Amino acid sequence: MGLMETQWSTRIRWADLPEHVKVGIESILGDPVVEAVGQHGGFSPGTADRVRTITGRRAFVKAVNPALNSTTPGIHRKEAAITAVLPPSLPAPSLIGKFDDGEWIALVLTDVEGTHPQVPWHMSELALVLDALLGLARTPIPGELEKLPRLEEELAKDFKGWARIREDHTESCDPWILENLDCLERLAEFGLQNSGGSSLVHTDVRADNILITRENGAILVDWPWACIGSAWFDALTVLVNVRVFDPMFDVEAVLGTHPVFSKAEASIVDGYLSGLGAYFIDAARQPAPQGLPTVRAFQQRQGDAVVGWLRQRLAARD
Repeated sequence: MGLMETQWSTRIRWADLPEHVKVGIESILGDPVVEAVGQHGGFSPGTADRVRTITGRRAFVKAVNPALNSTTPGIHRKEAAITAVLPPSLPAPSLIGKFDDGEWIALVLTDVEGTHPQVPWHMSELALVLDALLGLARTPIPGELEKLPRLEEELAKDFKGWARIREDHTESCDPWILENLDCLERLAEFGLQNSGGSSLVHTDVRADNILITRENGAILVDWPWACIGSAWFDALTVLVNVRVFDPMFDVEAVLGTHPVFSKAEASIVDGYLSGLGAYFIDAARQPAPQGLPTVRAFQQRQGDAVVGWLRQRLAARD
């Protein structure tokens, strides 16, 4: 697999949906759908279609049922509930409506005219995304979202992945990781302890969850994992995604200059990177989830990228 390629999950299309699901979606839109264009990216096996109705109305539709993947319907329901109350000022699509018959769940969202960032990343598009995340971090959280989970709660299990690797690791595990597990565990725990905050956090920002618009804006899509926490956690995960596609990109220069990182202490950066590495490396060892045969390989790529970056940071201080 080449540097710029990611093997996304195979999706069903609009044409594969049961007729009653299509009818339900069309009732939300108010007219029959006459065109549906499937979108690439992501790891859901459900639909991801830009649709156009007979009167020209456009929308983005995503639909799934448990037969495709047992957990994705619940994720879609979470996303519907969160997206419905996101402030209109946020860089996010709006929820037009949802269809839910207890088996099939379909989200009908505003269609964003944009394209995913180019990978390897270009500095101009990276700046747009970080600017958008700075705006997100500064947006007051509305009352409807105050009960969202806290970031430290969401990360608690994931950031303890090094302990699971210590107990059970494969022969293929990076020897540097095994030699430095004590340090990595301490760093991840420190990162977890310092993940609190009062900002809305997307928690899953990567190139395929971003659209760059013609107006030079960045829109974040897929919000089921939204929570409240660190103002710059999302921005750091974007730099990890940059490293996935270009290990030579000078992410340290961005970290040191963009205002979204103005309060990013070096020790907490290390903590977040170690915690993310714990999650990705541990998750990549697990069996592939139903309908998502390629997600583990991508998690391994992310783990390699984040551990490589952390290793460089620690070596620079020796």
